[in-house]
Amino acid sequence: MLHIAPLMMKKRPKYQNNYVQISITISSMDYIAVTLVAVLLSVVINTLLKHFKIPTIIGYIVTGIAVSSLFDLHRAYSSLTHVAEFGIVFLMFTIGLEFSVKQLVAMRKEVLLFGSLQLFITAILLGLLALAAGAELKSAMIIGFALALSSTAIVLKFLNEKGHTHTPYGKKSIGILLFQDLAVIPILLMISVFASENSDLISMLESITIDAILAISILYIIGKFMLEPLLERVTRTDSSEIFLATVLFITIGAAELAHRFGFTYSLGAFIAGIMLAETTYKYQVESALIPFRDLLMGLFFVTVGMQIQPQAVLTYFHFILLASLVIMAVKFSVILIFLKPFTRLRTAIKTALALGQVGEFALAVFTLALGHDLLSAQMAQVLLSATVLSMIVSVFILPNIGTITDRFFPEPESLPHFETNGPSNHIVVCGYGPMGRNVITRLHAMHMNYVILEHDISAVRVGEKRGEPIYFANAANPDILRSFNVDKAAAVIVAVGNPNHLRLICETLNRIAAAPNIIIKASNRAEEQMLSDLNIGHVIVQSEQMASLLVEEAIQCKIA
Repeated sequence: MLHIAPLMMKKRPKYQNNYVQISITISSMDYIAVTLVAVLLSVVINTLLKHFKIPTIIGYIVTGIAVSSLFDLHRAYSSLTHVAEFGIVFLMFTIGLEFSVKQLVAMRKEVLLFGSLQLFITAILLGLLALAAGAELKSAMIIGFALALSSTAIVLKFLNEKGHTHTPYGKKSIGILLFQDLAVIPILLMISVFASENSDLISMLESITIDAILAISILYIIGKFMLEPLLERVTRTDSSEIFLATVLFITIGAAELAHRFGFTYSLGAFIAGIMLAETTYKYQVESALIPFRDLLMGLFFVTVGMQIQPQAVLTYFHFILLASLVIMAVKFSVILIFLKPFTRLRTAIKTALALGQVGEFALAVFTLALGHDLLSAQMAQVLLSATVLSMIVSVFILPNIGTITDRFFPEPESLPHFETNGPSNHIVVCGYGPMGRNVITRLHAMHMNYVILEHDISAVRVGEKRGEPIYFANAANPDILRSFNVDKAAAVIVAVGNPNHLRLICETLNRIAAAPNIIIKASNRAEEQMLSDLNIGHVIVQSEQMASLLVEEAIQCKIA
């Protein structure tokens, strides 16, 4: 959501010169050394914090504070945040893959009604508090709307990791976050109008409306008619490098297109994800992006920590703590009150807890407003620090959201358990070659519940024509296997012909599934020996089984 990353650090807080800082000014030739120091610190800090079960997000933020204290990154900060923003871009893209156009239309109440109520009511209340604290009217309006935004990065990362995107509170949280993402443009427009008395507000609004229609139309047309044929042609090259490059091009291209029309990178990526949600390539695309998403998300939280000036935190600590508590209390109360008439109290409480923090876009808004003299340096640093503090608190709240909700409103024992994370007690078949098809024929005859994972697009097309529940996906990828709940499967049958791929699949299954439920087809004794060091429940040697069948048939023969 950091639409204005290149503008964020045009002007540093004026108070900074009032403090004596020990810092190292670096040249462009030393950026690699700074990167190495940052990586080393993040590894050390996160390893230490993991012993205390503290989330890695906290470690990244602490790393950012440490790096900012050690080095003068004034010139490099703008470029760094611009790169780090793509962690949110990839996250929004993968979230988009979880939804279809029909599902998004079905969420119109969450996006339009709940999103608008949350944004405007929260902005008004927090704006009035800013006025009471001594801010001018223009500054109070900016502060109110910026603080009303919640953290897309933190909330969606949690929902995605825990598989809560399709839960009632998950859908409401995502709907509100999407509306907030759309509200980025009016907030930027508001800053531009306040900074320049010659701005024509009506013409700006007209331009935004036209740009929105054009951007969404272009992305929809490309996604509807071009993406699947493109990916099918690419997958037939049987090159993982070309497939990965294509996925990166689609994601970054959609983000850049939206940005060119004046919208956020993440909004464009989300729309592109929705366009791909119903294609054959959904799971494979998602697995290709995960390493980039997680790495850049870590970098993003490092840049969040770099916003904090330790000296200023010590000076204004009481104001920062008070501001954080008041802001989170107001946001929690607003969401809880307006959601209560529309949903269960438990869902309202969970949604309010999930969105109680201030979002990363507020960091950009405050820095930009400071650059246009719409905020004082002291107020800007208090707000920046309070924003980051609310993020840190939220990181601890989200994993315990169910426990906290139970304290307010326990789940009645009579309510049935609802499984939201996909199928269970099913059979996962890896491979749709000749052996895999024979297995499927028998499972189908027995009316068993099964899904098929196949990495060959030609075989996938054959399965689709036969009406099979087949997915284009690499079964050696742990994230894909988790998407199909292999840990809850009645059995996993691996029937692939490539020995190397067989080994990779078995290694992955060995980590995340129960060994007795894994059945492997090995072509010969050599393949069986290759798997001997793994904890596999059943290994069937095809050559031996075939030899036994041939002998049995031969015994039945009689000489005429």
